[in-house]
Amino acid sequence: MPKPRSRENQGLPLRWRRTHGAYYYNVPPGLEHLWDNKKLFRLGSKLHEAYQAWAKRLGEQANVRTIGDLLDRYALEVIPTKSPASQASNQNQLKKIREVFGSMPLLPFRPQLVYQYIDVRSKKKKDPETGKVTGGKIAAHREIEVLSHAYTKAVEWGYIDKHPFKGEVRLQGEQPRQRYVEDWEIEEILSLTPKRNAGSVRMIQAYVRLKLLTGMAQGDLLRLRLDENIKEDGIHNQRHKTKKSTEKWTIYAWSDELREAVEQALATRPKDSPYLFCNREGCGYVNEDQGRASGWKSMWQRFMDRVLEETKVTEPFTEHDLRAKVGSDASSLEHARSLLAHADTKTTQRVYRRKAEVVEPIRRRPVGAEDSPTKAIDVDLDRREA
Repeated sequence: MPKPRSRENQGLPLRWRRTHGAYYYNVPPGLEHLWDNKKLFRLGSKLHEAYQAWAKRLGEQANVRTIGDLLDRYALEVIPTKSPASQASNQNQLKKIREVFGSMPLLPFRPQLVYQYIDVRSKKKKDPETGKVTGGKIAAHREIEVLSHAYTKAVEWGYIDKHPFKGEVRLQGEQPRQRYVEDWEIEEILSLTPKRNAGSVRMIQAYVRLKLLTGMAQGDLLRLRLDENIKEDGIHNQRHKTKKSTEKWTIYAWSDELREAVEQALATRPKDSPYLFCNREGCGYVNEDQGRASGWKSMWQRFMDRVLEETKVTEPFTEHDLRAKVGSDASSLEHARSLLAHADTKTTQRVYRRKAEVVEPIRRRPVGAEDSPTKAIDVDLDRREA
């Protein structure tokens, strides 16, 4: 959950704070040039003075003529409303977009430019010094998504009347991952021998058991608290990813297996903590400022290395593959949607139902049979065998 604002900052605009007797604006990364090259811009000592300075700066930035100007306002007003992880990704994406489109006027904008951009950015490049690989089709698509959203905001803000390439560009869709984790692979990873009574292996095994029963996303599982989520009637969960757009909660009703999985998770904790899964300091694994769980991901990678080395499992799988296994193993599409807390079944069907569909063949009447057309055309197997 996001860190709550201090009392003196409650009610102030986003990224404002009061400190040292004055109001300051925490400038988003990359926009320092719009705020006198400062990361923390002083607005004024009085609230009305701060609002006047704020309005003046926004007025100066409202004169949007180029795509770069639009991206500046987008970074200022839209990106800060997103999750910390999305903010970091969007800032990197803006840099790439700005390099190519920044100096161009808002209009005209030819849809062909989108295809040309993706064609160039889809080619991966490796830095000879750092070895870091950049580019790729997925990265290119995400960058265009940000540019498209910026143009949508341009319509909302009154800079243009119509989105220049929405509905005009058809990008090749990204194929969802199809890795299905088999039951025998789960047995293998749960049989991996821990080196300590408490620690990473036992904790991850308890985590896997709980994930396979509920299908909860990584961020939701790692944020589970004993005082807020573990209730008498079950595990209460509000998806962190969508809680800004919906207030819906899911209650995973208690079963013997679910209670046992929670008890195992409690037994593997290295320290008493309000979190069901915690590190050695008793803190949760999710860094709310960054929206990431780096420590957990490192631990999972070490665990998977041992799995591939010490068990019969030969193909690695991700936590997301385990979530997809739950969606695939559910008795019906609607049951899978409920477990995964999706708004509708479209995403569930496309991404999370990975098992082959089993269908019954049509039973047809044998050739030459004289049954009436009004009768069922089932084959009388017993008679044929006789």
